[in-house]
Amino acid sequence: MPKTALAAAGLAAAVTLLIPATATASATASAGGSGTPLRLRDGLTLSLPGGWKVYGKGDWIRVVTGSCPKPGSGYAGSECDSFWILGPKAIELGGEVFEPYTAERPFYPATDVQPCPHDRRWGERLGAARVKGLRQVGPGHKAYYREWKATCVTYDGAEVRSRWIQREWYLPRTKVLVVDQWNTPGLAGVLKRATWR
Repeated sequence: MPKTALAAAGLAAAVTLLIPATATASATASAGGSGTPLRLRDGLTLSLPGGWKVYGKGDWIRVVTGSCPKPGSGYAGSECDSFWILGPKAIELGGEVFEPYTAERPFYPATDVQPCPHDRRWGERLGAARVKGLRQVGPGHKAYYREWKATCVTYDGAEVRSRWIQREWYLPRTKVLVVDQWNTPGLAGVLKRATWR
């Protein structure tokens, strides 16, 4: 089976796994107040603010932080105030044309134009990184951090409808990638206050 077909099958499987993940979340106290712990790979735990809802498990986790008409609609799905926490299988096909993701290019698992995350009537176009560096993810761990310039354009590419930034935190040893297309308030702090066991 060609790599593109396998990748598409992986994305389809990710869509079906997007169900509320209540088993991994329970109320607890954390640095910075009470929150819901989300346990990830290699002992990484995030303390999520109240009201944030977790969907999916394993390699495709969506954390919904606001309005979301269809949280189970997959990566290129409905307009959802949310961010993604991705594991090894998602990272393996997270580059353009389903190549493996690296921090040198944005997460973009597609062979064609993805729908704009803020409005499906338009297409998404990712450009150059405007910020490159390292960011703290809990004590003793730093992630490759990128801010990619992005636009929502008409599908003929003639008109820019909006501009936004795709933020990414990548932990290559842990094989965790956080992708935020909504400039989620408080997310950088949640990652900075992460704990490791």
